[in-house]
Amino acid sequence: MKAIAEFAMRGRFQALLLTVAGAGSLLFCWISAAVVALVTLRKGVGPGVQLLFWALLPSGVLLYAVGDGGPLSLLVGTTLLAVILRTTVNLPLAVLASIAVGVFSALVLMTLGSHYLEQMVSVFGEFLANMEQQLSQGGEPVQLARPTAAQIAGMMGAGTGMTAVLCLMLGRYWQAALYNPGGFGTEFRALRYSPLVVTALALVAVVLSSIGVEYRSWAMIVMLPLSFAGLALVHARVHLKGQGTGWLVAFYLAWLILDPVKLMVVFAAIADSWFDFRQRWSGSATRDVSRRDDE
Repeated sequence: MKAIAEFAMRGRFQALLLTVAGAGSLLFCWISAAVVALVTLRKGVGPGVQLLFWALLPSGVLLYAVGDGGPLSLLVGTTLLAVILRTTVNLPLAVLASIAVGVFSALVLMTLGSHYLEQMVSVFGEFLANMEQQLSQGGEPVQLARPTAAQIAGMMGAGTGMTAVLCLMLGRYWQAALYNPGGFGTEFRALRYSPLVVTALALVAVVLSSIGVEYRSWAMIVMLPLSFAGLALVHARVHLKGQGTGWLVAFYLAWLILDPVKLMVVFAAIADSWFDFRQRWSGSATRDVSRRDDE
């Protein structure tokens, strides 16, 4: 992965080649977004926006031909987050802006991609109908709830917001790997929000979830910053304890598969905003080192 960053930083043509090549692909648009983030963070807002302009051409063609605005939203959203990080040097604020990216992409999808959403609803409906037939064999009939267009739009908006943050962090990791080794890890492990911000996000998510089932996916968009803050807390704990990467791999597997783990990560971020676990852990570690030195 570092080789991609090195190639992009060789010159404007190389960065443009990588950006345009992946911008029109559903599988590789994240590489284009990360390259735009890297150029924005390293070279400035102007060069990053220029790359975005050229990337809009293939991603716009994909939106017109297929109706999928995911790559377009991802590129614009990642660039927005990179601009915020470049101008403010504030990673928590940039991650917080992923809410706007997710909501905007979902609204654009509902406005301009209604036909694409209808196809998605149809695909999910057929899949759930087949599952109902299989589950109903030799027993009582099973009825599974069908997702609505608004629900799918919220899910895809949440996915775009999360991917935009991941692309931003990949670009920031590349920047640190090339010019400041180890800098990104320190910055990410410190990601944390104040009790006021956490409380506001939690209240908005609860209100959205209480409105109806189809808006629970929109509540996921609001919870994105807390998810990343919780993951940063896990990384801080692992780093402080000196645990290996194998532990993190096992944790992320559980996080991807098990929904309760995702909720625990969010709750950990909420609790950390009030109790600042990192400061408590570092203080405890310092006392332990002092005792060992005294002995």
